[in-house]
Amino acid sequence: MGQPLPQHIADKVAEQIEQLIVDSVLKPGQLLPSERNLCDRLQVSRSVLREGLRILRGRGIIDTHQGKGSYVADLTQHNQTPLMHLFSAQPRTLYDLLEVRALLEGESARLAAVRGTQADLVLITRRYEEMLKAHAAPEGLSSQEHARLDHSFHLAICEASHNPVLVHTLRSLTDLMLSSVFAAVNNLYHRPEQLHVLDKHHSKLYRAILQRQPQAAEKAARTHILDISERLKELENEEQRLVRATLRLEGW
Repeated sequence: MGQPLPQHIADKVAEQIEQLIVDSVLKPGQLLPSERNLCDRLQVSRSVLREGLRILRGRGIIDTHQGKGSYVADLTQHNQTPLMHLFSAQPRTLYDLLEVRALLEGESARLAAVRGTQADLVLITRRYEEMLKAHAAPEGLSSQEHARLDHSFHLAICEASHNPVLVHTLRSLTDLMLSSVFAAVNNLYHRPEQLHVLDKHHSKLYRAILQRQPQAAEKAARTHILDISERLKELENEEQRLVRATLRLEGW
């Protein structure tokens, strides 16, 4: 048989790069390695690589900026349906989102405890320690930064599940997830007793994964998310009670 046509090789290159994205080796917004680096890794010529990148651009998988290089596209932005907009626009869906987070993150924690490699555990530890350091001096960071660190810890656990569908499902909910994390940060992190409870939850989750205890990890993840939901509901009820009492006091 003769050599495969260059187009077939380019398709294969595109497929290999797509696999790196599916496996979260390359992440949304990340700059692709240099052409020379990619050619060495994929063992192809520069012309074939460029054709493979052209295929990916056509699929909306990568974006190329003149003089800056090629980036993995923000794939979630291409899938922002009207329904997703409604979810993000309606505060009441926060509790529905937390229910979904409890299910998905419980499963991702269980799988992380089973499948996580040593490299995964190093990354989870790094995110965990960054989060704890921020909690030790909460006045030093903005609420948004605390939310980002919290989210990064949970995302590192999800990536250690080595289930690309699960990882990308959670990534597609990133904006919605950050809104729920931000709600927790805004309403819970500035209360020392609440922050202490959240730290205990994170510690149980972290240690269960490192000790390869899948059932304990799943339980810890679900308990953490559902407890946040209950605490936010209680804070909401507390605010409503204060409003009613103030109205009565003012003679309404």
